[in-house]
Amino acid sequence: MIADLHIHSRFSRACSKNITLPELVKWAKVKGIDLLGTSDFTHPIWLSEIKELLVEKNGFYYYQDFPFVLSGEVSLMYTQGKGRRVHLVLLVPSIEVVDKINAYLDTKGRRDYDGRPIFKISCEQFVKDMMKISKDIEVIPAHIWTPWFGVFGSKSGFDSLREAFGSEFENIHAIETGMSSDPPMNWKIKELNDKAIISFSDSHSFWPFRLGREATIFHRVDSYVDLIKQIRENDFIATIETDPGYGIYHFDGHRVCKFSCAPEKTRELNGVCPVCFNKLTLGVEYRVEELADNEVKPEKAKPYYMLLPLHEIISLQLGMGMQSKRVWNVYNSLIEDFGNELNILLKVSKEKFLEKGVDGKLIELILLNRQGKIKVKPGYDGVYGQALLEEKQATLF
Repeated sequence: MIADLHIHSRFSRACSKNITLPELVKWAKVKGIDLLGTSDFTHPIWLSEIKELLVEKNGFYYYQDFPFVLSGEVSLMYTQGKGRRVHLVLLVPSIEVVDKINAYLDTKGRRDYDGRPIFKISCEQFVKDMMKISKDIEVIPAHIWTPWFGVFGSKSGFDSLREAFGSEFENIHAIETGMSSDPPMNWKIKELNDKAIISFSDSHSFWPFRLGREATIFHRVDSYVDLIKQIRENDFIATIETDPGYGIYHFDGHRVCKFSCAPEKTRELNGVCPVCFNKLTLGVEYRVEELADNEVKPEKAKPYYMLLPLHEIISLQLGMGMQSKRVWNVYNSLIEDFGNELNILLKVSKEKFLEKGVDGKLIELILLNRQGKIKVKPGYDGVYGQALLEEKQATLF
């Protein structure tokens, strides 16, 4: 059961204004996703649509035959030694619990202006208060390495989960890798060895090159309780990851200066941009190296699949933008022939592709992608990484 439980509605900043629950279901099926988070249950209008359109069964909320988990994200901005900004994903067992969370948040500030509202509450206090509302609420630190809003972020994060969550450390059962890191990077942090390492897309639209680009593969269940049990017991199957270089904060750099570099170069430069002479935005790879204290793969480490979205692969083959008409035509033809995107990326054999007359170069790229062998020019300071054709890969570094 492939799940993407961290997404957003049209009410979150910088998100598509066309996101609706029916559109999310339509494109989740095209992608090959079996379970979605509703996102943004803190927003009054979006919550009213959730209540109107979804039907509950065993803690899952269904739009027709498609299940959702009640989910949301909050931004905690407060001072603890220095200014902190941490995003947390919430998974919630029922509408009744959602209403209690929203009543609590209403005592702390507004939640009607954005799907990801901001509150001046510490991580420790927030988790403590959630556990008072319901022990079945799952709180997951989101995209933990991103510079500005990750719990380990270089700009406003902490050096450890225990520093961030204090007495509530044991109530954090999982972390989200974020696009700019992968499981092996997180294995380098000893205190994460006993936490589940999961992945979701943080998608800001319903398009399949965003939705489910990162996801977690669970054993198939039909209840919220059984799903959360897999997270808490680190008993799911695997995760789907993009190459961490594809993420927008993997390398260090300055977007406005169009400059980026690997951590070793950053150290040579003393963290200073050679173009504008201001401090570089330190990316995820730098921060992981800074905090790394473990060289042994954890015993409970899960398998993972390293995949770029199918639109990206077709775009690479055609040399055209991901949303160009020709890319969409090829994409739609593949979906018609093979069912859904993740089936194409993970399972369809070379022989089946050839039977349907798929272009040989595209087949080659899909198979290379399946092996995690398409190199990426790393993203930095808000700029996405760029997939490269083989002839350009040798000169990447």
